Amino acid sequence: MGWEEYLEFISTGSCDICGKTKDENGRELSVDHDHQSGRVRGLLCDLCNKGLGMFVDNPELLDVAAKYLRERVNQW
Repeated sequence: MGWEEYLEFISTGSCDICGKTKDENGRELSVDHDHQSGRVRGLLCDLCNKGLGMFVDNPELLDVAAKYLRERVNQW
């Protein structure tokens, strides 16, 4: 993806997870990609991109984390 394609891609989109159009510091969105195939998956803000990275792109682990939060949010 070239610079012009990137600019067009981000100008029409928002984070595919949280819906933000810029990250928390006003920076442009990141183009998320599969690290094995190199295929573009979508646009992510910095926090969502880092979050996926911290879970090593493992959907099962993310499901467990989401279940954990659902069960314990406002528990105390």
